Amino acid sequence: MKNTKIDAAQLEELLMRVEKPARYIGGELNSIVKDNRTDLTRFAFCFPDRYEIGMSYVGLQILYHLLNQTEHTYCERVFAPSPDMEEAMRSAHVPLFTLETKTALSEMDIVGFTLQYEMSYTNILNMLDLAGIPLRSSERDESSPLVLAGGPCAFHSEPLADFIDVVLIGDGEELTVDLCRRYGLWKESGRNRESFLKEICTLQGVYVPSFYEPQYDAGNALTGFHKRVAEAPDRILKAVVQDINDIDYPAAPPVPFIDVVHDRAVVEIFRGCSRGCRFCQAGSIYRPVRERSKEKIRDIALQQLASSGHDELSLMSLSSSDYSEFEDLVRMLSDDCRQSRISLSLPSLRLDNLGFTLLDEIQGARKSGLTFAPEAGTQRLRDVINKNITEEEILSAVRQAVHLGWNSVKLYFMVGLPTETDEDLLGIASLARKIMEAAADEKGTARGRFHVTVSVSNFIPKPFTPFMRCALLAPDELSRKHFYLKDLLRKIKGVSFRYHDPFTSLLETVMARGDRRIGELLFDAWSAGCRFDAWTEYFQADVWKRLLVEHGIDEHHVSVGRIPSEAILPYSLIDCGVDDAYFECEYELAMQGRTTPDCRNACNDCGIDRYADCFAGARV
Repeated sequence: MKNTKIDAAQLEELLMRVEKPARYIGGELNSIVKDNRTDLTRFAFCFPDRYEIGMSYVGLQILYHLLNQTEHTYCERVFAPSPDMEEAMRSAHVPLFTLETKTALSEMDIVGFTLQYEMSYTNILNMLDLAGIPLRSSERDESSPLVLAGGPCAFHSEPLADFIDVVLIGDGEELTVDLCRRYGLWKESGRNRESFLKEICTLQGVYVPSFYEPQYDAGNALTGFHKRVAEAPDRILKAVVQDINDIDYPAAPPVPFIDVVHDRAVVEIFRGCSRGCRFCQAGSIYRPVRERSKEKIRDIALQQLASSGHDELSLMSLSSSDYSEFEDLVRMLSDDCRQSRISLSLPSLRLDNLGFTLLDEIQGARKSGLTFAPEAGTQRLRDVINKNITEEEILSAVRQAVHLGWNSVKLYFMVGLPTETDEDLLGIASLARKIMEAAADEKGTARGRFHVTVSVSNFIPKPFTPFMRCALLAPDELSRKHFYLKDLLRKIKGVSFRYHDPFTSLLETVMARGDRRIGELLFDAWSAGCRFDAWTEYFQADVWKRLLVEHGIDEHHVSVGRIPSEAILPYSLIDCGVDDAYFECEYELAMQGRTTPDCRNACNDCGIDRYADCFAGARV
């Protein structure tokens, strides 16, 4: 790259050649531009996907607000350029730049990536290369930005270890602000880069991969990690915000010029989940449950709506109807929204505590689609995965919905779950048929024909879950299950079927459970032109399949069976706050078909209470 900063003429020439140029111009309502003082710590928040995806991410809004609130830090945004923009930038020798000031990414102090999805990893390498930043941390010197990463996939980011200087584990609000403050002091001190890394590696939630060297036995199995510096902790405990009411939530986030995936005001009402679904990583890594007060939620919502002009408000959490004052909160916000003709969206509702009368009051005549997540087709398998809902609860919910005027429902299931048989797939079809029959029995079907969409994802053994050591089914077997289920469902009128690509799930598992050696696979995939692997139109399956073979990774490598309990996992350095023994216990309960209750009602001794306050009243 020849240039270090892009000027207006360069930008205009580039934008004439690409689709949706508004992705790259910045200047949106509520975006922030500060004086470019030399004493500022300049932080680039990098989202490794398109603008439309990244601008919908609430974590970006929160950190953008918090960092720019501090006098010592200036946070700017960077998104992965689409292939047409990448081509234009490379041909014009223009480096990747920030939206706010059009500064070359290589001139920033800190370049921070959010790790939301394993299939975005090649975009991270591509963004670093477009910026002219050395890809490997070992190749960077004092003049290079500090490259850090955070987000849910940071908990199992070993495939990226050679490319990332610092990984932030857990809640990022307080930790990122503190790290930027410390960086500013370090920059003034003139000390070397390693001294700064040694200082911050002692902070809760900070993982410096270069301070740990993986050890392997003669059979190339991971046996542990050797600490390269004395300051490095034996394990890295995640950072936890004890009270999310203390976090200053953004009242005026940037408003995009173009349509984005979630173009609405969003307020996080609580963090964490107490349900304990055994396949769910979020339920473990976001523990414990911490609620925002309904008064604060209302204040934030009204401020966001007033500052943005959005006509929709969404309440965000892993399970919104589990909020302790849910009905009071929703009725209060519904009254506010009705006066301003704002629609209120309530995603992530649970079947077993879903108040349809309340939902009907909110949505009125305009019924948006309902989404239920039984996850498994039989009660036996729902007990295995600790999805504590019954078939009768599902059918009762459908009857209520139809009676009140809903004409469609989407059902989310998983295939390939531990202990699953074809009987469980038959159960999915049986449940879909019973739902159609229940809908037909209700007088509400006179308002329109009822439709069911069955959407199937593939079970992936995610780290930090009771099923993390389980095998992924081979792609051929997953495909067989998909087609078997498709054949069953096509016989039921009014039911449509969607499923996820099995090979993508294989790759996702390789990234989620892989060690540092997978970094070479990532590098080779990026070098071969892989980008935007989560996008069907850009995903190069043939390239990935060839590279998996070249790197000695095949379906058997991933689907070899349950990983032994004594085997060291690549992410064993990371402590999510939940005891390993708890995960093992939950796995054993799953194999016995025994369920675990919601921990809001009784503590299940997962271990998180040693590091953070659990939901009030949980311990009995």
